[in-house]
Amino acid sequence: MISLFENVISGSKTEEVARALLGHFLFRETGEGAVSGIIVETEAYLSENDPACHASRGMTRRNAAMFGPAGTAYIYFIYGNYHCFNVVTGPEGKGEAVLIRAVEPVEGLELMLQRRGRPVKKENLANGPGKLCQAFAIDKHLNGHDLRRKPLYLVQNGVVDGQVEVAVTPRIGITSAADKLLRFTVSGSNYLSRRDCAWTK
Repeated sequence: MISLFENVISGSKTEEVARALLGHFLFRETGEGAVSGIIVETEAYLSENDPACHASRGMTRRNAAMFGPAGTAYIYFIYGNYHCFNVVTGPEGKGEAVLIRAVEPVEGLELMLQRRGRPVKKENLANGPGKLCQAFAIDKHLNGHDLRRKPLYLVQNGVVDGQVEVAVTPRIGITSAADKLLRFTVSGSNYLSRRDCAWTK
């Protein structure tokens, strides 16, 4: 767990972190049990020249966690309906983060299905930021949480470390700075939020 932070998160540019997180594990533990998944889709949000970034207009009560130390969670509620989970990146006070858009479920599929509240295919359990947070029981109570620690944490996947084929596309679901190539996916994954985007390596 520590090596993931040293090699992937600490001291790296946000775009590099968004790419490097692919293939590694996200774990969530609750009294109901544990769930985990492999990160397959991320988006980078930058503090400069990126109006789609929440930090672009400065710190607010809502986005304060985004200005915290690298490797903490920034979680926000959107559209009055679902949460989004981000990994804070960059130097403390800068205001950058990586949105975790989708994971490939590994552990706790029945629990994820129960939380989703309806029958869905495995590919659709956590293939979107809102679905992911629902399946993993991630909400604002974990905002600012240190992702090196339980109950929500990142773990290095030594099997695929450095071996992931990455596809790069514009971010999706936004209107500002929609042309920036800041969405990173595991190429060919069946667990992405969208698989119809043009891409480049």
